[in-house]
Amino acid sequence: MRVFLSALGIAIGIAAMIAVVGISTSSREDLDRQLAALGTNLLTVGPGQSLFGDQSHLPDESVGMIGRISQVTATSATGKVVGAKVYRNDRIPVAESGGIAVLAARTDLPATVGAGIASGTFLNPATDRYPAVVLGVEAADRLGVGAAGAEQRVYLGGQWFTVVGVLQRVPLAPELDTAALVGWPVAQTGLGFDGYATTVYTRARDDSVATVQSVLAATANPENPNEVSVSRPSDALAAKQATDQTLGGLLLGLGAVALLVGGVGVANTMVISVLERRAEIGLRRSLGATRGQVRVQFLTESLLLSALGGLGGVLLGVVVTVSYAAYQGWPSVVPVWASAGGVVATMVIGVVAGLYPAVRASRLSPTEALALP
Repeated sequence: MRVFLSALGIAIGIAAMIAVVGISTSSREDLDRQLAALGTNLLTVGPGQSLFGDQSHLPDESVGMIGRISQVTATSATGKVVGAKVYRNDRIPVAESGGIAVLAARTDLPATVGAGIASGTFLNPATDRYPAVVLGVEAADRLGVGAAGAEQRVYLGGQWFTVVGVLQRVPLAPELDTAALVGWPVAQTGLGFDGYATTVYTRARDDSVATVQSVLAATANPENPNEVSVSRPSDALAAKQATDQTLGGLLLGLGAVALLVGGVGVANTMVISVLERRAEIGLRRSLGATRGQVRVQFLTESLLLSALGGLGGVLLGVVVTVSYAAYQGWPSVVPVWASAGGVVATMVIGVVAGLYPAVRASRLSPTEALALP
């Protein structure tokens, strides 16, 4: 019972360390996931101005060239259809366009900018060459379109377009909320679109955002990189990096404190064990046990208690972490270094903490130990 209670005390200390580290790591993972949803790795590329102040345009190959950057995970584009207006019907005065922009869009736009579909579907290879339109959430509200459907039509660019989809609000690209999106082919053939992209949306790996940003201009327009406008990384990226650094230091500090508590528990257990077992030590010494054998006995016990307590503590800490993360709706993350380090560190601390009690036990004389109550 004494061994069980001693190991249990050590296990609780290690479980506390694992739970603290695991819950903190799970919370950080959930925070990172939320920050990633804010577009920490989304960059936009657009045409700038020439040396003479004229508006330039991106080359036709710019989207494909950007997509070939190794650190880029997704890319898409929209192009402004100059002169095209959209109205609820053909009887609305020309001046009352409602400020709705008409944009030619690639079919992979929603996946790149994280846009959801509130009603209907987005443009696809079967509809982007025909008079079909997808409305942003505010554009649909201004046009009085509640939901997509075959009976829902708008008057766009002097012809009727069927509303095939309505987007949800797009936090990463708010300009799409007030836009009417048509297919790239139909914009060129029916609306006089020149085919040049005005905004290229680029997703990069989280650890390569700055690198990708530095080469986007030269990649999009190798001949005139100075005529390309590239957005800076989202402020959420800086927040994510600062959060990772802060929580990383916090985890190390909490882990060290928990290990210290575990070590104190092991030392306390072994000291009490020596005090309670002085008669046993005296009897063993009187029967011929050497001081070295007594030291090895107590060091072995300390190491065994630490190993049992460490393994039990890791399992208990994992259970607590998984349970709490599931309750909070977080992803469950228990770092391998915490689990392995907890067991190894506990055993090391157990040896160090058991050294003094072992030496003390070995120095008790048989007569003194047997005489004590």
